[in-house]
Amino acid sequence: MKISDFQTKDVINIVDGKKLGQISDLELDLRQGRIDSIVIPQFTRFLGMFGSGGTEIVIPWRNIVKIGADVVLVRMDETKPRIEEEDLHARS
Repeated sequence: MKISDFQTKDVINIVDGKKLGQISDLELDLRQGRIDSIVIPQFTRFLGMFGSGGTEIVIPWRNIVKIGADVVLVRMDETKPRIEEEDLHARS
């Protein structure tokens, strides 16, 4: 499977049925030659306009339940967005 094929799939949390978004990036373990996690950007909504948000959800590979033709099913009991470093510096 190509990374570009992966990025077109919706990511669904099977715990609550929520659509988390689409994969924007992968975190790799180059020493072991495997995918560590998938990264899903999160956008915030402010006054009816979309902002960049600056957060992302990182889902460990072990939490992926099934990769289907159109969706990636994951098991996430709690989804905590990770704030990107650039956004942290902008807020200080």
